[in-house]
Amino acid sequence: MRTRKTQRHLISGYFTTWAGALLVIFVASAWCASSVSAQIPRIQGQGAAASGMGNAFAAQADNPSALYYNPAGMAQLRGVQMMGGALFVGGPLDHRSPDGLTTSGNHDGVVAVPPPGHAYITASLQGLGIAWLDKLTVGVGVTTPFGAATRWSDTSPFSATATFSAMPLFDIKPTFAYQLLPDLSIGAGLDIYTFSGLFGEGHAEFHRILPPGNRVELNGKDTSLGFNVGALYTALRNEDERPLVNIAVVYRSQATLHLDGVQLANGAKVRDTTTTLVLPQVITGGIAVWPIRNCEHEWKLELNVDYIGWKSVRNLDLRQPDGTVFLQQPQNWKSTYAILVGTEYRWLELDRFPGWEVAVRGGYSNLQTQVPDSTFNPGIPSADLHIISTGVGWVCKDNGSFFGLTTCGNLGVGPVKPKSVGVDLSYQVSLYEPRTVTGNTGLRAGVNGFYENTVHTGGISVRASF
Repeated sequence: MRTRKTQRHLISGYFTTWAGALLVIFVASAWCASSVSAQIPRIQGQGAAASGMGNAFAAQADNPSALYYNPAGMAQLRGVQMMGGALFVGGPLDHRSPDGLTTSGNHDGVVAVPPPGHAYITASLQGLGIAWLDKLTVGVGVTTPFGAATRWSDTSPFSATATFSAMPLFDIKPTFAYQLLPDLSIGAGLDIYTFSGLFGEGHAEFHRILPPGNRVELNGKDTSLGFNVGALYTALRNEDERPLVNIAVVYRSQATLHLDGVQLANGAKVRDTTTTLVLPQVITGGIAVWPIRNCEHEWKLELNVDYIGWKSVRNLDLRQPDGTVFLQQPQNWKSTYAILVGTEYRWLELDRFPGWEVAVRGGYSNLQTQVPDSTFNPGIPSADLHIISTGVGWVCKDNGSFFGLTTCGNLGVGPVKPKSVGVDLSYQVSLYEPRTVTGNTGLRAGVNGFYENTVHTGGISVRASF
C-alpha cells in the first residue's frame, strides 16, 4: 500500500510531467480558433466523447471535459486525469443574391489549420491526509468557446459589410468540484477570456471593402473575467452504487470584452477604436438516464436544454477612445434555446479484448438563430441549425494489450504509468436551414439574399488516468 508521503510525491510528479504536456496541447490547439457554430457560446468539440453525443453531457460529465460541461462532474474523477484534443472544421458557405449572383465562402480554408482544440487536467486530492480534501477535485483547462472565422470573396455583393472575421478568443478555466453529499456534488470555476499575440493575430479581426475599393480592417482585444457554477445530483443508483439517474444544472456568467484596437485602410492606420462585445450568460439543465448499467454493459440517454442570453448583444458601435461614436452598428439579437439529445452504449467487458472498453455514441442538437434580418452579417453565419452527431471511443486499462506490443499500463513516461488510456472520435454535420434575408438598404443592401451553409467537423480526444 502506498504511504501518504508517496502519494503526495506521485501527485506532484504527475503534475510536473503533465503540466508540460498540457502546455504543448494548449499551444497546438489554441494557435487558431475556428468556429463550428457562431450562434451558441459552445464550439461543438470541447471533448470528442461529448461531441459524439450532440454535446448532451452535463448530467454525465464523467471525463475531464466535465471541467467545461459541468464542473460538478469533476467530483466523479479519481486520481490525476488529463485530456487533450482537436477539432477539424470545414464546409461551404453559399449566398445567392436577389438578382441570381452566387458567392461562396468558407471557414478560412477547406479545413481550418491549425485546428481549434481543448486541454484539461484534473486531480482528486484524496489520500493527502486531510479529511476535507478527500472530497475535493481541482483542475484547469483551456478551451476555444467563442472562436469564429469566416471568409467571403472580396467581390461579393456584401463586401461592404463583411469579407473576413475571426475571433481567436481563449478561455482559461481554473476549476474545483466538491462532493457535498453522497448524492450531490457542486463545482465552480473562473473563465478568463483573453487573446494572445502568440496565437494568430492575437486579436479579433473584421475586414470589409468600402468604395472605391478601400480594404478596411477593424481589430481589437481585451481580457475579461467570468465564472461558472454547476451542480450534479444522483437521484437513483443501482446495487453497485453506480448512477442510474443524474440531474444537472450549470450556469455560465455573462462577460464583457472592450475590444480596443485600430481601424486600418489599405494597411494604414486611420484611428484608434474600441467596441464592446458581450458574451452572454448560459443556463443549462440536464437529465441522464441509464436504462442498462451493470458490470458488462452501460446504455445512457441524456437531454440538455440551454438558454442563451444573446439579448445582451444590443450593438457593436465603434467608438473613438474619447467615447465618440463614429459608426453605429445596432444588433438587437434575441435570446435563444438549444435542445441537445445524446446517447452512449458501452461494452465494459470484451471476451476477445480483455482490458478494453468500447463505446458508440450518437446525438442531435437543435439551435435557434439569434440574429434578425435587419442586422444579419454574413461574417456570422446564423440560421436555425440542426446538428447530427456520432462517435466511438476506446479505453485500454492497465492490463489491456496495446496491439500485442505492451500493456497499456506501460505506456507512461518513467515512473508515471497510466491506469488507463483512451481515444475518442466524433463526427458532426451541421445543417443550417436555408435562410432568405430581406429588408436591408444602402451599403447593406448586398446582404439580402438566400443563404445555405453546411459544416462538417471531425473531433479527436486522447485521455489518460493515473
